[in-house]
Amino acid sequence: MTLMSVQNLGISLRRREVFKGISFEIQEGEFVGLIGPNGAGKTSLMRAILGLLPHDGSSSLAAMSPRQRARTVAWMPQSREIAWPVSVERIVALGRLPHLATGQRMPLADQVRVDAAIERLGLEAYRQRAASRLSGGEQARALIARSLAQDTPVLMADEPIAGLDPAHQISTMQVFRELAGDGRAVMISIHDLGLAARHCTRLILLAEGRVIADGTPHDVLTPELMAEAFGVSVWHEETAEGPVFQPLEVVK
Repeated sequence: MTLMSVQNLGISLRRREVFKGISFEIQEGEFVGLIGPNGAGKTSLMRAILGLLPHDGSSSLAAMSPRQRARTVAWMPQSREIAWPVSVERIVALGRLPHLATGQRMPLADQVRVDAAIERLGLEAYRQRAASRLSGGEQARALIARSLAQDTPVLMADEPIAGLDPAHQISTMQVFRELAGDGRAVMISIHDLGLAARHCTRLILLAEGRVIADGTPHDVLTPELMAEAFGVSVWHEETAEGPVFQPLEVVK
């Protein structure tokens, strides 16, 4: 089942064309990594898909009403500093707002989803701590938990593992992969190509104002495409413990 459809999407910012003619669909069960060099337009593409930026072309998510969209897709932007002195539990509970009527108290079933999200991100010890007093990595995990609590068919996140330590990077990628395994569609932008190779089911490579590759990590993370898009040589090996990918040297 198609959960996201993008057709001929294009964006120009400050009279500069960022990209054009972007088309793809994402099906339930896919964990898609959006990769590309700095300035390729990954953040702009995700925001346009959500209807947060003016754009040419169409997006099935942008076409929805705000309330319908909030019940369909959970969005975690790249900027994620928490300034409010409220508890982690309250931050995570905000993910349930699209499912509640105005002024409605949160039912027990919604609290169960909040508790499950807190547990899944390993935040039990921080439940009553002021989120504004957490480290940057801990705040990121709280906001990922909020997205999980939103319990939508689609989850989109802009560099969600940036700033996390290696253990939490891996565990977060595993959570995203499990969500896709449960039938959701997950799309994240990511710079760590090694983690993308190990956990994503599909990669979309954005460079030079267009999608230059779209397929499995094995098909996208080729030496030729990595040299073209990033200007680096790479080492990519299939091992008994899964794929291992490492950029090596600058080649241009």
